Amino acid sequence: MHPLDRAAHGLPQRIAIVTDAWMPQMNGVVRTLYTTRDILYAKGHDVLVVSPDQFSSFPCPTYPEIRLALAPPGKVARLLREFAPDAIHIATEGPLGMTARRYCSRHGVPFTTAYHTQFPEYVARRTHLPADWFWRYIRWFHAPAQRVLVATESIRKELRAHGLDRLHHWSRGVDLSCFTPDAPQPAVYDDLPRPIQLYVGRVAVEKNIEAFLSGAYPGSKVVVGDGPALADLKARYPEVHFLGRRTGRELAGCYAGADVFVFPSRTDTFGLVMIEALACGTPVAAYPVAGPLDIVTEEVGALCDDLDRAIAAALFCESRACSNYGSEFSWEAATSQFLSGLSALDSEALPAA
Repeated sequence: MHPLDRAAHGLPQRIAIVTDAWMPQMNGVVRTLYTTRDILYAKGHDVLVVSPDQFSSFPCPTYPEIRLALAPPGKVARLLREFAPDAIHIATEGPLGMTARRYCSRHGVPFTTAYHTQFPEYVARRTHLPADWFWRYIRWFHAPAQRVLVATESIRKELRAHGLDRLHHWSRGVDLSCFTPDAPQPAVYDDLPRPIQLYVGRVAVEKNIEAFLSGAYPGSKVVVGDGPALADLKARYPEVHFLGRRTGRELAGCYAGADVFVFPSRTDTFGLVMIEALACGTPVAAYPVAGPLDIVTEEVGALCDDLDRAIAAALFCESRACSNYGSEFSWEAATSQFLSGLSALDSEALPAA
């Protein structure tokens, strides 16, 4: 039986996921991969995650929370060969992803990749170099993949415009047992002037948080998350309420108690936090860019190049419409999409290095 046909018959398969983004990082990529792994486990699949915590590493320049692995090619090859996977998925374009890509390309081993973040724009923001320079790397990195997994139609169109056409849809989901409208709001909300405008995510330059914090819409601004720009933003915006990192029901309560969720990023490929907010009954205000354009409808939020106008419009959305819409995003369905995008290989033919 074809290795990947076993899933259709309810039989387990062995899947290797190579990623430069993993715990203790906490971001949309990590949460997506971590949740996908857990659902695969629950379905009886065997999963190997090759991640930076298994190697010596060093902090990423300008972003020390991210550890970059010093991955000997021989060790990565040995991990893959000993696991004997039915499919290899390379999730990120960092050092580990590069090492796995080199191994697979050199030996003709089929693999898939994913485009999780707007890598060229992120790096351009941090280096002040043209994003086109980094698109060359993206094209080169993903070109040999059997399929590139993408979350939205907007990103699919963008990748096609850059010469990548073997694309496969892989959406995202929400933990609907956690993110609900009845999650108890944090005590700090009790005395805040309404409307409460919430941002959740990494506190970093590429998230464009300053566009939200510098807005003039009345009420209270709340930021949940951590990151390299936190200290600077705290000093510059003392009127903003920075709650730090929250998870689980605490995070759900931050969403549910807010009046509007503000997503100022212009560079995300999806925006997992948006569907979490919606599942909690909170409308979304964002820019009309990839990610929000693929998710936010008129019933559950507003998109505008003027973020204050988007906030004002989103406040008219009904909470029930938001929660009903958010509940449509299932991790089970997303994981099935992931499985269907994988490409089978002959694990017995994996070379040593």
